[in-house]
Amino acid sequence: MALLIDTDVFILLERRGRNLEALAASAGLAPDEQVAVAAITASELLVGVQRAVTFVEAILDRMPVLPFDLQSARVHARLVAQLEKGGFRIGAHDLLIAATALTHRRAVLTVNVRQFERVPGLEIRSLA
Repeated sequence: MALLIDTDVFILLERRGRNLEALAASAGLAPDEQVAVAAITASELLVGVQRAVTFVEAILDRMPVLPFDLQSARVHARLVAQLEKGGFRIGAHDLLIAATALTHRRAVLTVNVRQFERVPGLEIRSLA
């Protein structure tokens, strides 16, 4: 039987970092099974995108955006060398954020304490 996929399925996929192939596998879709979305589902997904853009723009309007400049690049390079020497790795973006925080003498507020606690000299605050 052909399927019409509801909005919540796509939201779940996105939150789990999965793609459409994962949907086919987890829903047990046959290779030739037809799938579609309703126009209202497309609208709901697009509303979510607009809300996300509005949310991000409100953040950027209210807070300064600290640059990743030459000084930050030097701190980043030092951190990469230190972490590699110690056998530690953290995500590339988290390492750039940590370097920016150290350069600008800032603590990092995060829910991802496990990644950031590997960075020497970085003050971390947890949002629990």
